[in-house]
Amino acid sequence: MPNIRKSSVYRTGIAAALLSSALVGGLLATGPLSAIVPAQAEAVRVDAPQQPGFADVVEKVSPAVVSVRVKSAIHDTADDGTGFPGMDQLPDDNPMKRFFFEFGQGQQGQQGKRGMERKSQRDQNRPDRVRPTAQGSGFFISEDGYLVTNNHVVEDGSAYTVVLNDGTELDAKLIGKDKRTDLAVLKVDDKRKFTYVTFGDDNQIRVGQWVVAVGNPFGLGGTVTAGIVSARGRDIGAGPYDDFLQIDAAVNRGNSGGPAFNLNGEVVGINTAIFSPSGGSVGIAFAIPATTAKNVVDQLIKTGSVSRGWIGVQIQPVSKEIAESLGLSEEKGALVAEPQADGPAAKAGVTAGDVITAVNGDKVADPRDLAKKIAAISAGKDAELTVWRKGEAKSINVAIKPYPQDDQQASAAPQQEEQAKPSALDDYGLTVMPSDDGKGVVVTDIDRQGDAADKGITTGDIIVSVNNKPVKTGAEIETAIADASKTGRKAVLLQVQTNDQSRFVALPINQG
Repeated sequence: MPNIRKSSVYRTGIAAALLSSALVGGLLATGPLSAIVPAQAEAVRVDAPQQPGFADVVEKVSPAVVSVRVKSAIHDTADDGTGFPGMDQLPDDNPMKRFFFEFGQGQQGQQGKRGMERKSQRDQNRPDRVRPTAQGSGFFISEDGYLVTNNHVVEDGSAYTVVLNDGTELDAKLIGKDKRTDLAVLKVDDKRKFTYVTFGDDNQIRVGQWVVAVGNPFGLGGTVTAGIVSARGRDIGAGPYDDFLQIDAAVNRGNSGGPAFNLNGEVVGINTAIFSPSGGSVGIAFAIPATTAKNVVDQLIKTGSVSRGWIGVQIQPVSKEIAESLGLSEEKGALVAEPQADGPAAKAGVTAGDVITAVNGDKVADPRDLAKKIAAISAGKDAELTVWRKGEAKSINVAIKPYPQDDQQASAAPQQEEQAKPSALDDYGLTVMPSDDGKGVVVTDIDRQGDAADKGITTGDIIVSVNNKPVKTGAEIETAIADASKTGRKAVLLQVQTNDQSRFVALPINQG
């Protein structure tokens, strides 16, 4: 082992000497030491193919998108003498109000009372102040300053300001708004020509296609997000004309009224709502389709309001059980739960229990589809309804009327129960008695494990008819069920009233 070490050291020494000689020679041959430049590694660079993006679209459309600031005339409650905003809105005998005014910290209670007295005197001759109350997004649709936003952004406003992409602030005035579709139109009067965008055909957009959302989330302004259309025809319970596009682009508070663009820079939707358990974006946003928006916006610009066709019916979907009870071959159409008294449909002969299957030959898929088709018909025109009644199709011409205002809707008086002898329908878990006006029977008791409870019938409901035949007693209900069973029906159709609303329930026939 020692010999090996010596040999190794000897050889290492010779190698080092030779290396030193080589280095010295190299220095002599190439010049002085200061001329040596150490080699450096090159920075990493990947020559990948150019990937498609959204920059070109965003660059073109962004100048047309604005932030919308809304101010409202509201009562100033910040200076109420207590240091707690809104305390003066409480009743005088409210314990919380007495606590702060009378038993405040040290002298603050008396100070609070004196502050309230001074504020009361000051408010007597002071008009309401105008304060910022909302902000959202919008976009120009014409070079002369018409722009679109959401109704819920502007509905409580008394003054409106739009902020352009370059930060310019301009006053705007409200042209019109439509609560039912949550749309509104503002107008900016200015000499400049505005960059504007156009509506596209959302019927051509497919689930999975890209969309770009531009807007004013959280007041940040000029924010761009991208995603895909994740669903079509969403009904979120916002109104009778729900038909939203669902997109997964990040949409947050402040994006309301902002556009969703296709890759051609056309507006295919207007962002109006999000599904958000947390309050922020979770990737589920809803946009009003461009075709719906265009029709509404055109009317708002021309007249300041929206006119829709109306026939005056309460309608509900046709379930599988209801279709079977009526002899329909498919679960389509809109079942008339009740025609409104003196409404166009009632005057034309439409009755409760009819299923509207087509409008002017165009098939009706469901109640929402019927509402859209009727709304699209101008008031004053006639429409041909195809209805299914007593096992056969029938045509009825209805004169379309303008949709009445919400406060003009008719309402019926609530039904009262009469103390009469109840009738038990044990097979269905129901106990009923005649109503006080002789129209139907009142459900006085219900078995929670019975078929009727499974179908949503509750105590206090009124059964008006069975298989479109009026009933006044429990015996008449039993007879109607027996008649349906003899014809081979698997269910009977009950017309049920809950408060002022009427609906149909398909109750399965107990065969044993």
